[in-house]
Amino acid sequence: MTDKHLDPGVLSALREVMEDEFSTLVETFLADCEERLQQLTAAGDATRILETAHSFKGSSSNMGAIRLAELCHDLEQQAKERNFCAIETLVAEIAREFALVRPLYEEERQRSLSAIATVRPY
Repeated sequence: MTDKHLDPGVLSALREVMEDEFSTLVETFLADCEERLQQLTAAGDATRILETAHSFKGSSSNMGAIRLAELCHDLEQQAKERNFCAIETLVAEIAREFALVRPLYEEERQRSLSAIATVRPY
């Protein structure tokens, strides 16, 4: 399931680059996703949806959330076309996908914290 939703290569590279700060990166990403989902749900115009979907797509892609980034890309395209029926459906799909990947990221975060504790016992 992870390969369809999360890119393990991206996560590995982020863990390597971020080292001890990886868990903070994941926390920030998850909080950001929550905020963007709220913005998408509350947005009343296509321009705002387009902007939010674009930034959501970028952060999802950077964090290896493959399917989430794809859905945000689709939402961005539908917002450009002002297809509000498709927009509503995609926002719901994005919320479902985030609900699915959130625990996967939380597991990655815990794994990272455990590895730090093992290397540097306090």
